[in-house]
Amino acid sequence: MPDFAQSRSVLRTALDTGGTFTDCVWVDPKNQEIRVRKEFSTPTDPSRAIQSALRKVHPKGPVLLLHGTTVGTNALLQRKGGRVAFVTTRGFEDTLEIGRQARPRLYDFFFDPIRPLVPRDLRFGVTERTAVDGQVLQQPSADELRSLAGAIRKHKPDAIAISLLFSYTNPENEHLVAEALRGLKKPLSIAHQILPEFREFERASTVVMNAYLQPVMEKYLRNLQRRVRGKVFVMQSSGGLTALEAAASEPVRTVLSGPAGGVVGATAVAKQSGIDRLISFDMGGTSTDVCLVDGEPVATNESEVDGLPIRVPMLNIHTLGAGGGSLARFDAAGALRVGPESAGADPGPICYGKGTQPTVTDANLLLGRLPADRFLGGGFRLDRKRAERLTRAWLRRQKSDLSVEAFAEGVVRVVNANMEKAIRVVSIEKGHDPRRFTLVAFGGAGALHACDLASALEIPRVLVPRMPGALSAIGILMSDVVKDYSRSLLQAVQGALPEILLQKEFASLRKRAAREFKSEGWRGKASYRESLDLRYAGQGFELNVPAGPQALAAFHALHRQRYGFSEPERAVEIVTVRLRAWIPSAQVRMESGNEDPKAFEPEEFQPTWFSGRQWRTRLVRREALEKHGTLAGPAVVTEYSATTVVPHGWVVRKDAKGNLLLSPGKNPGK
Repeated sequence: MPDFAQSRSVLRTALDTGGTFTDCVWVDPKNQEIRVRKEFSTPTDPSRAIQSALRKVHPKGPVLLLHGTTVGTNALLQRKGGRVAFVTTRGFEDTLEIGRQARPRLYDFFFDPIRPLVPRDLRFGVTERTAVDGQVLQQPSADELRSLAGAIRKHKPDAIAISLLFSYTNPENEHLVAEALRGLKKPLSIAHQILPEFREFERASTVVMNAYLQPVMEKYLRNLQRRVRGKVFVMQSSGGLTALEAAASEPVRTVLSGPAGGVVGATAVAKQSGIDRLISFDMGGTSTDVCLVDGEPVATNESEVDGLPIRVPMLNIHTLGAGGGSLARFDAAGALRVGPESAGADPGPICYGKGTQPTVTDANLLLGRLPADRFLGGGFRLDRKRAERLTRAWLRRQKSDLSVEAFAEGVVRVVNANMEKAIRVVSIEKGHDPRRFTLVAFGGAGALHACDLASALEIPRVLVPRMPGALSAIGILMSDVVKDYSRSLLQAVQGALPEILLQKEFASLRKRAAREFKSEGWRGKASYRESLDLRYAGQGFELNVPAGPQALAAFHALHRQRYGFSEPERAVEIVTVRLRAWIPSAQVRMESGNEDPKAFEPEEFQPTWFSGRQWRTRLVRREALEKHGTLAGPAVVTEYSATTVVPHGWVVRKDAKGNLLLSPGKNPGK
């Protein structure tokens, strides 16, 4: 951490802004316990909720703020980014629109192509050419560059993206173009700095996305820094922290900022319980994020956000619009649908007091699975009567004869089916058997649905960590400082990898990492992980494996797992070298400081609906679970940040680390 963080007067805190709640966690300086506070999000200006939380937890002193944000994601999804000018090699101006000419829905004659982030009148071509081997065949003339700058100035863009053909092999021409445009005083996103890799369309798309987000993220982060008394660092999609200045200049690396924190947190708490094969299941207010972890979280370099390719390291997270605030509706054929539209923080579910359309949260409340008087530890009472009255009225308007309970069970079944598909995408479709993994459920709503999903996929065990509703923020608090670098080589080899060439490339990337760590003021010894993107000669896509003597063997084995065959005698192509550099963060104890003073009061029971039948269900506060040993369902376990449902036929107990272990049958196992 920087020198600033070493002071004992500085409160180290992490904040994860979501669609419904902003989660704040911090380390109590008195006893080093983690404490949690949830604030309703302020979608129009997320920094307001952050400022409100910080004032309540540390009103006077400075803070070290580690921040997971959805500002970039929302700007992309809502198309509210900046006005971008795109500069490329003449003749390639329409790369963004042509793309790969792939039809996402092959038989849909009425499908509208994804609209590019840059309109045609803001795409500019430059007469230049660099060969595939890096030889500069033609440089842009000084007159053309002056003319280019004048034309862009007339259009008054908010940011400029530059991506020239084969600039990843030799950036000389991109340097010339960038220098000619610096006088416009606009943020520049330059391809050889952001993504020095091949594939022209994906590289251009990533650089344009960065430029599109720059004005929004820079304004937001600067505003946040003014509101915060202290230093701000931002979570990246790859699962590591970076300086505010780096996040403002390369915001494309923060698109999955918050969900990445959840994967880091889930992996850490699972390891504490002796589990290294897990599927993280993060269900919040507006979305669900799932990720398969086999040992360590794996970053992918091939992702899409709202149909747009993005080629920066991101944890392999699959996201769908299914959360506690997801809206229920009947489609034109009368089928029940849930999401992706969400009630969000405003107006929120019906039971929050403002909403008028039923949500998943309302359904769980109506089924008795979400106790009205224990939400946020009893600090916010859910309005069950309002939810029942308005849901019944809404059903009448839909001309439905379903009872409120039958409708609520239908909502839960539909949203579970959607989330089950997401888990299949990251497990079965990638060659993994979910029956060999543990489902780690967190987020405000994850533990409400975890057992149903585990039953459907035959996952043998569910783990619910401490403070599950704030685990993404806790993961951010635990995260290391991370930087990722890459460079495409495109070199075919037969028999053995060129170790001398590879070591030269990795040494160059290590030097760059050391310079950037030093310039940002980070202290501590950096660690490095080297990897290679490999493919068989003639293939169009590659697989990432650790670099080293066993790289080829690892590639053949991974190819066999992923595609069902391998060809060890076939030539292999080195596509890209990659380096991850990180400085470990301070250790965090997972003891919770949010103990419920009512935990050991007499037990309560309430009626709860499961599978069309009403059950007498025990309500247990999490802190009091030890006295039960192994508790059989049906039961509802409550705590400040989340609620856990234990259906009939399941049992739950606490393990030695304070995590909840749930499984079918009599014993949840070790």
